[in-house]
Amino acid sequence: MASTIKVNNIQNQCGANIINESANTITIGASGDTITLACGASQTGFGRTGTVDWDTTAKTASFTAVSGNGYFVNTTSGAITLTLPSSPSAGDIVSISDYAGTFAIYNLTVARNGSNIRGSAADLVLLVNDQTVTLIYVDGTQGWNVVQESNNSSNFISATGGTITTSGDFKIHTFTGPGTFTVSCAGNSLGSNTVDYLVVAGGGAGAAVTGGGGGAGGFRTNYPSPAVAGLPVSVQGYPITVGAGATTNTNNILQQDQSGSSSIFSTITSAGGGGGSTFSLPSNPNPGVSGGSGGGGGGKDANPVGNLGGTGNTPPVSPPQGNTGGTGSAFNTYNAGGGGGGAGGVGSNGTPGDPAAAGPGGVGLANSISGSSIFYAGGGGGGSGPAPGTPVPPSTGGNGGGGAGSSSPTTPTGTAGTTNTGGGGGGGRGTIAANGSNGGSGIVIIRYKYQ
Repeated sequence: MASTIKVNNIQNQCGANIINESANTITIGASGDTITLACGASQTGFGRTGTVDWDTTAKTASFTAVSGNGYFVNTTSGAITLTLPSSPSAGDIVSISDYAGTFAIYNLTVARNGSNIRGSAADLVLLVNDQTVTLIYVDGTQGWNVVQESNNSSNFISATGGTITTSGDFKIHTFTGPGTFTVSCAGNSLGSNTVDYLVVAGGGAGAAVTGGGGGAGGFRTNYPSPAVAGLPVSVQGYPITVGAGATTNTNNILQQDQSGSSSIFSTITSAGGGGGSTFSLPSNPNPGVSGGSGGGGGGKDANPVGNLGGTGNTPPVSPPQGNTGGTGSAFNTYNAGGGGGGAGGVGSNGTPGDPAAAGPGGVGLANSISGSSIFYAGGGGGGSGPAPGTPVPPSTGGNGGGGAGSSSPTTPTGTAGTTNTGGGGGGGRGTIAANGSNGGSGIVIIRYKYQ
């Protein structure tokens, strides 16, 4: 026959309660006591306190995890997939640790098994050596949340190359010359796996002798526009080409000037700015050169239509990488060049007469991918004022590194485009001794979240 003991308190020899029942609440142990289960005994019904029982036999092949367990995973022989429990309940917990420090060589994929991880319907890839992660299932929206993690940089892009700065949670790589953007960790959708970019090509040269201003280098970016996606990256080196600014021809008329060189990152190529064109006779049309932005047309003698500016956004991309250059003026004696196109606006047309006013360069565009708002890719101003025309103020280059055109008999050469802006060079004044000016070199800037 079974025996029954009915008591409210059990005390130790000192008279302190070690088991107490009061209003359906049972207290085990007194203050300062330690409750220990005997060796081999197990407990049920108490729930977990955020810890796991570690399985000290390392896993060397793919397996399905059980809630409440921690696993040492050995990937020295190849990649392994750990599949999370199916139909998990709130509070389920799994821990993972890199047994041999080889996750970067052979990755561990944590397969979500139908549940979200950190609110995303994507598997988690552990690819940093010595990484340890603890996941707890929260609910159907967030799914498994990572509550403890070491070496969590695996979720984010990691790379080298160029001049590296930081702005908040973002790293910025700036290339002012050729180099390599080397990705050592491609990240994932739980952290970052795409990069923002700004790719500006070299500016075109301004032309001599009432010359058109150089067109700005092509301007391509996805930042901060939500309509243009960032670029996905993988673990590899990406060669970076930074386009040189064009070198102007010297003391030449009836010619088109040189175009800038392209800048390249991954699948993004920005075309060099088109060169401006020089003065010409009615029988020798001499348009500006097409490019990222078009070069301005030079002045034209005694013809109702001046030399046309070059076409921008050549070759065409979307969004457009630049604009058309301005048309040079046409007049019997006094004429002027059109401004080179800029990333943000067309080059202005030259105005005939005495004085003849050259067209300013097209405005560039501001961008803050570097952490500061900076204008890039302004067009060069046209040149004006053939002797003995009345002097006029020089045409301005477009905001964004465009060089000013010349109208001065003492300084007949235009101003060069600014280095690493892709600005077009300014056109030369209306004299056979005039020169155009060089375009500014381009720039490549890459930005990504790193933490």
